[in-house]
Amino acid sequence: AEAVKWYRKAAEQGNAKAQSNLGMMYNTGQGALQDNTEAVKWYSKAAEQGFAEAQYNLGVMYAEGRGVKQDYVQADKWSSLAASHHPPGEARDGAARNRDSFEARMTPAEIAEARRLAGEWKPQ
Repeated sequence: AEAVKWYRKAAEQGNAKAQSNLGMMYNTGQGALQDNTEAVKWYSKAAEQGFAEAQYNLGVMYAEGRGVKQDYVQADKWSSLAASHHPPGEARDGAARNRDSFEARMTPAEIAEARRLAGEWKPQ
């Protein structure tokens, strides 16, 4: 609970890592009541700033329909962005595997839309 308090203070000031960590705490119920909607809220704030870990987690939330309506286009978009923002290694590979898994469930038009959205995305 103490960590949530401090992460919230930093998150409310725009710190992307704190926003992502706060999202994880709501996602897992660690230090806070488990709340997928709050997790998505904080992951989104960090993801929009280009924080790759939050982009990865936001993609999973969209794919699983946790805290948001299930949306493979958004899941693919965020996973693609996470793969492009992580340095080479396990995290990047995991994001790319997620993206490929989501695309296996999507139509060609949905894949094209996800790629368009990812290509037009700019950090805020």
